[in-house]
This record gives sequence, structure tokens and C-alpha cells, in this order.
Amino acid sequence: METTTVLSERIASRGVRIFSAAVLFFLVAPILVIVPLSFNESTYFSYPMSGVTLSWYERIFAAPEWRQAIINSFSIGLTSTAIATVLGTLAAIGISRPSFPLRGLIVPILIAPMIIPVVIIAVSLYLVFAPLQLTNTHLGVVLAHAALGTPFVVITVTARLMAFDNSLLRAAAGLGASPLVAFRRVMLPQILPGVGTGSIFAFATSFDEVVVILFIGGTEQRTIPRQMWAGIRDQINPTILAMAGLLTIFAIVLFLIIGWLQGRTSAAAR
Repeated sequence: METTTVLSERIASRGVRIFSAAVLFFLVAPILVIVPLSFNESTYFSYPMSGVTLSWYERIFAAPEWRQAIINSFSIGLTSTAIATVLGTLAAIGISRPSFPLRGLIVPILIAPMIIPVVIIAVSLYLVFAPLQLTNTHLGVVLAHAALGTPFVVITVTARLMAFDNSLLRAAAGLGASPLVAFRRVMLPQILPGVGTGSIFAFATSFDEVVVILFIGGTEQRTIPRQMWAGIRDQINPTILAMAGLLTIFAIVLFLIIGWLQGRTSAAAR
């Protein structure tokens, strides 16, 4: 009986692994098809490839519109991430307090940008920003992306605060530490992996966003996703595929960083 149970568990385990590998291949297969085409000499998206070239990657850094899109993506992404990290961390600390009122009402509002379709958010932001003259401005795009990224910080930091012992803050206060010093020296080191993970998700959200930028951004705020969108509409060429390949590598790096931060969180919990 025991042998049969062990055999069944092994079969089930292998079945789950095979199924997971099949799902992973299904998700990754489009990328495996697109990336090789970015090295194709031909301007057509077709196999077999006529030759191998790096000219499409060179065009990304040679064309002024692509260079400006890269600069805009990083400047907007880093600025909005900084704002989202600060606001999300403060919000998570506030709602994690047992005495916080109306938590059941505030939390859904904070995470609403993750649930509501992004096109609805884009239209709403346009209606709010237009009278304030924030459309077609760098500040407006930064604020919009910060609003989209803040929920990720709130969720990751709140999850980290669930394991935090508040008696440490009381002990620090008893030793004469001010609230700011207690936060910086006691709480922040404990929740830092959660803050880092949330900030990476916020940056990735800003870096990959295209719908909001179409509504409230102008030509001066054109980011990489918007430049790719414009390229698909106006003139399709493998430069878009080359940028897709670079973004794939960039996404892998971000996931590796998130995995490292989660490993630190697990090690600290043990």
C-alpha cells in the first residue's frame, strides 16, 4: 500500500512538472520566435532569415527618437518609482496599525489601480489633469505612473509588516529614540526587502505602460512603449523587434533582482 502511494505521488509530481513546463513554453514561445528575427537582415518578419545583422540594434541608439524614448522611460520610471515608493511605504505603515480607522474602505481604494482597467484610469486621469494643465507634461506623466505603481508598494510592504514585531519600536522609544530614528534604524531594515520588491514592480509598471501615456503624454514625453506603438502604426521594421529583445533582457534582470530580494526576505524570516 505504501509503495503504491509513493508511486502515485511521484507520478503526480512529474505530471505537475510536465504541465508547468508546457505552460512555461507556451508563454515563452512568442519571445523565442521574435528575438531571432531582430537579427534578420531582411525588413520582413518571416522565416527563414536571409542573414544575420546587428544593424537594427544600432538604429535604436542612432535614431534620435529612440534615444529620447529611452531617456524618457528611465527618467519617468525612476521619478515615479521614487514617489510611489515613499507614498506606498507610508500608506502601508499607516494601514498596518491595529487602530487605523476605516481600513476596509481605504485598502480597496489604494489597490484600485491594479484592478480597474487601465483605459478607464487613463480617461479619468485625462479628465482630472486637463483642467490642471498637466496633460502633455512630464510632471503629469510622472504623477500618473506613480499612481499606477503605488499599489504594488503598498501590497509588498504590508505583507512584510505582518511579520514585524511592533514591540521593537516601543523598545526603541523606551531607549530615547525619536519616531524617525526608530523607523530608520529599527523598522526600515526589517521591511527593506518588501520596499525594494514593491519599487521594482512600480518601475516595471511605469516602464511598460502605454495606454496612459497615449492619453496624457505628448511628443516630448514619448516613452519606449509609445515609440514601439507608433512604429507599429506608421512603419513596421525589425527595430521594434530589437527593442523587444532588449526589453526581454531587462525584464529578466528585474526578475532576478526580485528573486534575490525575496531570498533575502526568506532568510531574514528564518
